[in-house]
Amino acid sequence: MRIGYGEDIHQLGADRPLVLAGVTIPFNAGLIGHSDADVVIHAICDSLLGALALGDIGQHFPNTDVRYLNIDSAILLKKTFDLVIENAYQIHNIDVTVILEKPHLAPYILSMRGRIAEILQIDVQKISIKAGTNEGLDAIGRGKAIKAIAVTLLEEIKHD
Repeated sequence: MRIGYGEDIHQLGADRPLVLAGVTIPFNAGLIGHSDADVVIHAICDSLLGALALGDIGQHFPNTDVRYLNIDSAILLKKTFDLVIENAYQIHNIDVTVILEKPHLAPYILSMRGRIAEILQIDVQKISIKAGTNEGLDAIGRGKAIKAIAVTLLEEIKHD
């Protein structure tokens, strides 16, 4: 078994769609970044890479590379998952917390879990996504940013 931790934060800005866990959520602002800035997927990628001791998302998909400009982060997650398989591991479970003031994510959590499970080709019961606020503190609390934290447990695939 191997455990990995990842986190990501992006500022909110106008004229961008809000994409979290591969799901577009109706809101008056979206996350600013080189890719689609999906903090949930980026945190999951970092947790998977951390569990494998393969560095971080910036090493694998640098924001200086034009190939990743406005890319759908689901593609990055699939490429990261390929590394999990190549290293003979499987996902036991992933636990994510999204920290934001608005919008309220409760109506979207099941869709978000389903989308991550679909990308990773695993049972949705292995994916937990929760939302919390920062109680008005710092940039997140003032509604200027969204952060995600992910923890992943991998188990080695045993070949008999």
